[in-house]
Amino acid sequence: MNRWSERLSQAVCIWFLVVVMMGSSGVSAQSQPQQPTFKPEEIEALVAPIALYPDSLLSQVLMASTYPLEIVHAVRWVKANPNIKGDAAVKAVEGQSWDVSVKSLVAFPQVLEPMNDKLDWTQKLGDAFLAQESDVLAAVQRLRARAQKSGNLKSNEQQKVISEPAPAGGQAAQTIVRIEPANPEVIYVPAYNPTVVYGAWSYPTYPPYYWPPSPAYYPGAALATGFAWGVGLAAAGAIFGNCNWGGGDVNINVNKAANIDRNFDRTKVQGGGKWQHDASHRQGVAYRDNASREKFANNVSGADARGDFRGRTGDAGDRAGAGNRAGGANNAGAANRAGGANNAGVGDRGGGGTTAGVGNRADGANTAGAGNRAAVSDRASTGAPHSETSTGAKPARSLRASTDRAAGAGCAGVVVDVADAREARA
Repeated sequence: MNRWSERLSQAVCIWFLVVVMMGSSGVSAQSQPQQPTFKPEEIEALVAPIALYPDSLLSQVLMASTYPLEIVHAVRWVKANPNIKGDAAVKAVEGQSWDVSVKSLVAFPQVLEPMNDKLDWTQKLGDAFLAQESDVLAAVQRLRARAQKSGNLKSNEQQKVISEPAPAGGQAAQTIVRIEPANPEVIYVPAYNPTVVYGAWSYPTYPPYYWPPSPAYYPGAALATGFAWGVGLAAAGAIFGNCNWGGGDVNINVNKAANIDRNFDRTKVQGGGKWQHDASHRQGVAYRDNASREKFANNVSGADARGDFRGRTGDAGDRAGAGNRAGGANNAGAANRAGGANNAGVGDRGGGGTTAGVGNRADGANTAGAGNRAAVSDRASTGAPHSETSTGAKPARSLRASTDRAAGAGCAGVVVDVADAREARA
């Protein structure tokens, strides 16, 4: 009996030690700092095409990149309304449900359309900005310093380039390079080849993203000197953001934002006007890293996020009526779902043949969000800028493919389809 008691005591002690060791190893793992999602050179490759934009426009592109599917909705509107431009375009989309940053970009179609055509790049840029906001702004400053050193970033009739000491306790860079419109009422958007304006690119594993300027916005543009300037845009009313270089974040002028978006939620802005991501505009697009998922994804109910990702833009007209999904009459209408007796015979579902048209439920193909994460396979291995013509470049297609599947499933409200994707690339 004593021997049995000793063995039991030994077993309990051993088990206790195992539990303590497992717990301590878990605490140790939790105490280790989380590794950055993106490397500095990868971030530089992502921001290379936009780092030389005016500070205000750059900040709004960064904000809008966190809402990739609303970018798609906005481009559709721009293509349907080609004669509405500048501040007039921003005023025309005031009633849309998109985030204010997305609405502002309808004044800059030469910026908005590449964001739609390069959705994989847009989603990565947004993921990097959400996960490492200060690192993204620091990468912009490094690239601007290189462009200055190469003699390709100067003040001219389109822009003012201002170099000033960095604020005390700010980012690592000792000098901050700001870019402002030469005329606050007229904004020029530069197009440039990163491998020219920044000098020799130092990271062959992460070549800079690049797309040639569209002749529609840069007619007869030549990039021999690195830059192309299109027509100046009277779009001062579309500007509401700016870069806080010392703090490593972007700021919002809430009054200007409210002029663009009559439904702008001032509570979404942190103290001092600091921008804050609004997960309700994400429309079901997955967050890339665990920290972003834990911070943002829990703020949106799964059903709402999935419904938005399936194509609901928030506009009553675009939703085509709840009862119209996958053959409206067969879904018994949204109003009927509330009434238990009207649920197409709930009690009959037990009968194999009387399940009230199970086959009418869009064949289960509406779960469009499964493959949202943009794959990282679009890195070109050659050191050439990322583009559709780069040798070895394989753009990730997961986000667009998932929206294409939604279109094929017959959702009446889906706004992204295969034909539009091909048209955007034409």
